[in-house]
Formats: sequence, structure tokens, C-alpha cells
Amino acid sequence: MSDMTSTADAPRSPGRPRSIRADEAIVEATLDLLAEGSTIEALSIEAIAARAGVGKATIYRRWPGKDALLLDALRRLKGIVPQPAGHSVRDDLVLLVGAVGHHIDPRARKIMPCLVPEVNRSPDHFQLYQNIIEPRRQLMREVLRRGVRDGDLRADLDVELTMALLTGPMLMQRMLRWHPELDERILPEKIVDGVLEGIRAR
Repeated sequence: MSDMTSTADAPRSPGRPRSIRADEAIVEATLDLLAEGSTIEALSIEAIAARAGVGKATIYRRWPGKDALLLDALRRLKGIVPQPAGHSVRDDLVLLVGAVGHHIDPRARKIMPCLVPEVNRSPDHFQLYQNIIEPRRQLMREVLRRGVRDGDLRADLDVELTMALLTGPMLMQRMLRWHPELDERILPEKIVDGVLEGIRAR
């Protein structure tokens, strides 16, 4: 994907300072259009510019293309990645599992489920999704590896499979509301404790 680099990753060229207000308006316009039902495929720079009240050139000065803008917008939607304290494997896992599928922005409940079919259809959109979630996955990977290294978890632990066991139930509950009687406030602890029973060092 040629234009996947976001503004967070790209070097800033010298010149006139960027308008933070314009940046905010463009990202907000992108998220609003997605929440209103626009697909990634149908979403256009022209529509984003019109909603944000800026010219297309203003967008292209900030992002090399639509996919880079989408990457920044969806990162914003996901929010700040929680940082584990590093004192307890269990506490760190509860923190990270609790963040799975959790969004402060109410638009996320409309946007994220709609991305699933597009991610499955398009290799480019699949890569976009991976670029968003891999930093979160890496945090959990580091916690599990630390647990193995410190002797808290089994030496033969399959870290990648364990991450799937931890995140899958939370993601299903929050995205699909799979079981209405499950209490999401305590679900992260229950998931972590259940998985830890099978992966703790004996």
C-alpha cells in the first residue's frame, strides 16, 4: 500500500506550520462519514474535504493519500494504547484485555463492525487493520514473554495462541454483544483468570 504512512510516522518538511484545527476537522470528517455508513471503498478525499470545509490540497499536504488518513483517523478512534505497569502479569493482562474493543468515541460502535467485511475483502484494508492493532498486540506479547522469562508462565507457552485466547472473547462480546448477560465490567478479569489457569508455570 503506497500511501499507508501516517502523519505520525512521516518526517515533517520545513515551511508554513500546519493548522491543528484543520487536522482535527479532516480526521473528524473522516470518522463522521464512516459512522454515517460510508464504506472505506466509497469514501473519497473529495467528500472528506467537503465535510471538513477544506480543499483537497489541504488534505494532501498532510497525508499522501486516503489510506494514510484512514490510518490516523482509526488510530484516533481506537484511542491511546494503555501502558502496562510491569509489576504483575495478571494485572497487565487485565488492563490490556479490558482495552480490547473498548472505545470512548461512540462512533466506534458503528464504524468498527462495518470494517470487518472490508478487511476480509481487501488485502490493502487488511494491512491497514494490522497496522492499527499490531502495536497493541505487541504490548500483550511483551507481557506474556516477560511472564515466561520470569518463570510465572509455562516455558513452552504459545504466545500468539494465548493472545488469541485472551482477546477473542472480549472482542466478540464488545463488537457483537454476543451474550447480553455477561458483565463487561468484570469480564476482562474472568477471561484472564480462566486463561492463566492453563498457562501458569507449575
